Amino acid sequence: MPEDIYRKLAQRLDAIPNGFPATQSGVELRLLAKIFTPEEAELACVMRLTDDSAADIAARAGVAPDVAYRTLKGMARKGLIRAQKGESQLAFGLMPFVVGIYEEQLPRLDVELAALFEQYYHESRAGITQHLPSVHRVIPVEQAIPFDVEIFPYEWASELLEGALSWGVRDCICRVQQRLVGKGCDRPTENCLVFAPVEGAFERSQVTRPIAKQEALRILREAEDAGLVHSAANYRDRHFYICNCCTCCCGVMRGVAEFGIPTAIAHSDFRAVVDADVCVACGDCLERCQFGALSIPEWVCEVDYARCVGCGLCASACSSGALCLERRPEGDTPPIPADIKEWMAQRAQQRDISIFDVL
Repeated sequence: MPEDIYRKLAQRLDAIPNGFPATQSGVELRLLAKIFTPEEAELACVMRLTDDSAADIAARAGVAPDVAYRTLKGMARKGLIRAQKGESQLAFGLMPFVVGIYEEQLPRLDVELAALFEQYYHESRAGITQHLPSVHRVIPVEQAIPFDVEIFPYEWASELLEGALSWGVRDCICRVQQRLVGKGCDRPTENCLVFAPVEGAFERSQVTRPIAKQEALRILREAEDAGLVHSAANYRDRHFYICNCCTCCCGVMRGVAEFGIPTAIAHSDFRAVVDADVCVACGDCLERCQFGALSIPEWVCEVDYARCVGCGLCASACSSGALCLERRPEGDTPPIPADIKEWMAQRAQQRDISIFDVL
C-alpha cells in the first residue's frame, strides 16, 4: 500500500473542521485505501472545500488535465468528492469524511469496510464527536410539544421537509454497518431522509430512492413509532437531510452511549417535564428513553435534565399524558450556528485549526 499518499490524504481530511483524527494503529490509512485508489487519493490530497476546475487540481497534483478530469468524474460518481456545473466543465470540491464521504459509500459498504470503520471509530474514540459545535442536533417529536409553545422552523422536522422541492430516502448507513459487524438492532433501515430545493434532485441517484413529500412525512412518523431519534446538521439554515437513528447504531449518538461524551450530539432546545398528578408510574417511558434520562424512584417519573436530549420520544409513549416537552431555560443550550459556514468557523476555532488551509 502506498502508505504515504493515504497519510497525506488523512491529514488533509483532518484539516477540515469536521476532523479525521489519526490513530495509533493507523487503521484510518487502511480505511482510506479501501475507499480511494492511489490515483484518487493523490488528487484528493490537493483539493479544497470550495469548487475548483480539473485543470487547477491537476496543476497542483502534477497530473495531466485530461487524466485528472476523467479521474475526478469517477470520484464524484463514487461519492468521494462533490461535483458542480462550472462555466464550461464540471468543478470539483473536497468533502469531509463524516458527514460526507463515508455516507456516500453505502452502495460499496461490505463486511471489510464495515469492520475497518468500526475499528477506526473505537480507536479514535468517536473522534468527530469530541469537539463543539456538535455535528448533529436533536429535532424533537412535534406531538410532544404543547400547541401554545412557539416553535422555530429549524426545530420542526416536517417544516424542513416542507421547504424542499424534491425528497428521497436511503438506508441508514449506521444500521447497515452495525449489522455487517454483528451488532446493532432490528429497527427499520430505510429511513434516512434527504431533500433538496430543486426538482428531480435524486432521479439518477445510485443511493437514494426518490419519494413524494407525503411518503417522507410518513417515514418520519414511522421512525417515531419505532423509537428512533430525529437529528439533523447542527445549524439553522440550508438543511438537506434528517437522520432517524438510535444510540446502539448511530455514529454520533454512540459517542454519548459508548464513550460518555455528553456533547456528542447537541440537545434540542426542549426538555421533558412530568405532570406528577397524572403520572401513574407505568414505566413505559423508561424503555423509550435511549439516554437514561428517566427514572421512577418513588412512584412518579423523574427527569435527569443533564441526560435529556429533548427528543420527545418519552412523551409519545406516555399513555397517561403525563410527559411533554417544555422549552429549556434561556442559556441552557449554546446558540445554534446560522449555517454550515458559521458552524465550520466555530468548529475550526474549537479545534485550533485554520479553515483557510482547506478553502
